[in-house]
Amino acid sequence: MRTTKVVGILNVTRDSFSDGGLYLETSAAIQKARTLIADGADLIDIGAESSRPEGQPVSAQEEINRLSPIIKVLKEEKITLSVDTYKPEVMRRVLEMGVDMINDITALKDPASVETVKEFGTPVVIMYSRGGGPHADRTVRDHHHLMGEILNFFDNRIGTLTKSGIRLENIIIDPGMGFFLGGNSEPSLMVLKHLTELKRFGTQLYLSTSRKSFIGSILHREVSRRSAGTLATEVWAYLQGVDFLRTHEVEPLRDALRMLQAIQNDRIN
Repeated sequence: MRTTKVVGILNVTRDSFSDGGLYLETSAAIQKARTLIADGADLIDIGAESSRPEGQPVSAQEEINRLSPIIKVLKEEKITLSVDTYKPEVMRRVLEMGVDMINDITALKDPASVETVKEFGTPVVIMYSRGGGPHADRTVRDHHHLMGEILNFFDNRIGTLTKSGIRLENIIIDPGMGFFLGGNSEPSLMVLKHLTELKRFGTQLYLSTSRKSFIGSILHREVSRRSAGTLATEVWAYLQGVDFLRTHEVEPLRDALRMLQAIQNDRIN
C-alpha cells in the first residue's frame, strides 16, 4: 500500500502567521518536535525565517543560531529532520549536522545552494512561487493559466538541476499554496483540483495547505479555526497521490490517513 509521509511543522520564528513566537526558545521547540513525533509525524520540518508577506528577513547566522541547538538534540534522538531555508550557508551547516532533507521555497535559486545539495546528495523540496522570492505576497492573480505556468516551471527547473548533477530521485516538487500562488483562493483550488498532473515528472510530490489563507477565505475562518478545512484539503491531496503532507496538526491527519488506508486495504474485499 502506498504511504504518504506526514511532515510536522516547527517554526522557530517570531512572526510566522500561525505560531510565530511560540517555539523561539530552544526548549519549547524541542518539546514541540517531540510532541509532533508522538502524534505521528514521520519527520519534522524546521524553519527559522517566516515566509509570510510581512515576514522579517533573518540573517544566515541568526538562522544557524536558532536551528543548531534544536537539531543537535533531535538528531541525537534519531528524529528525521528537514530544514526550511533558501540560504546556502544555512543548508551547509545543517547538512553537516545530519539533517535529512532541505526544503527551499525558492527552488534552489542560488547556484551555491545547488552545489551544496549536490555535494551532500540530500533530498530537496523545490517549491513554485509566482513571486519567485523568499516571501509570499497578497497580489490577486488569475488562475486560468496557472497549471501551465507550474508545469513549465518544473519542467525547466528539474532539467536544470539534473543537468547540474542533482539526481532526479532526490528532487521533490511542491506547487506552493496560499499567498505563494495568489491573494485569492482560486489559484490554490486550481492546483488542488489538478494535482495529478504534477506526477508526470517522475518526482515525489510535496504539499502544505495547513491553515493557509485560501482556507480562511472560503470558510470565513481565522487561522485558529481552519482545522477542518485544512484536513479536508489534506485528505484530498492524499487521494490524489501526494507523497508528503506538511501540517501543523499531525494527529488528526495521521488518524484520517489510517482510516483511509484501512478502507483501502487490499485484504478487505
